[in-house]
Amino acid sequence: MPRFAANLSMMFNETGFLDRFDRAARAGFKGVEFLFPYEHPADEIRRRLDGNGLTQVLFNMPPGDWAKGERGLAALPGRQAEFRDSLRRALEYADALDCRLIHCMAGIVPSEVSQVTAAAVYAANLAWAGEEARKAGVRIAVEPINQRDMPGYFLKTQAQGAAFVEALGRDRIGLQFDVYHVQVTEGDITKRMEQFMPVIAHIQIADVPARNEPGTGEIGWDYVFRRMGQLGYTGWVGCEYRPAGETDAGLGWLKRHAEA
Repeated sequence: MPRFAANLSMMFNETGFLDRFDRAARAGFKGVEFLFPYEHPADEIRRRLDGNGLTQVLFNMPPGDWAKGERGLAALPGRQAEFRDSLRRALEYADALDCRLIHCMAGIVPSEVSQVTAAAVYAANLAWAGEEARKAGVRIAVEPINQRDMPGYFLKTQAQGAAFVEALGRDRIGLQFDVYHVQVTEGDITKRMEQFMPVIAHIQIADVPARNEPGTGEIGWDYVFRRMGQLGYTGWVGCEYRPAGETDAGLGWLKRHAEA
């Protein structure tokens, strides 16, 4: 069966962030992921992980000014120094949390910047980040995000993401395959999964259209999870969904698939 990791930025938000680790462990999760840990000391997060027997699976690099709408720096010309500082900070947290995978957000490219220019900046930043991360025993993940939820985001399709992975090296960079974004943008989930499995470093899940827990929308999860296993995926599956109600009340899907 898949190894499921609770996304603590979206799940268990009935409580404060640091209390969600205990909630996740009591719900049966063995791993966790989240967006940005930087408001909390790394040693305090590590205590919550160790105290609950949890593995830190993934988190994001600092994304720029989130409140002003920035969603990453990697493809933004003129922001290279900030990008490098953000990776250094992320690597400090990765070391403290014993996390081996960091998501590098590409960013929303300004309309006056050409896609060719953005691609060149993105490739150069990823090449540097991939090498720095490799030296620290960490891998960089890149995630295509749908344009309905994040218009203008640079990385849009699995093929686009996979091309950067192949060009820069699978040992340094991997594809973050988010089933929700794949379905919204491209459809044909399991065929895409099969096509890009060699470069997939991490999988995330949420149902479509509302990004709630599995079983609340249009995706056939029994087949999706079965196909993951058939394709030999042994990594973590991050539960990056918004609970439709109280988090624990919506975990019937987890019990069902954990016992499958």
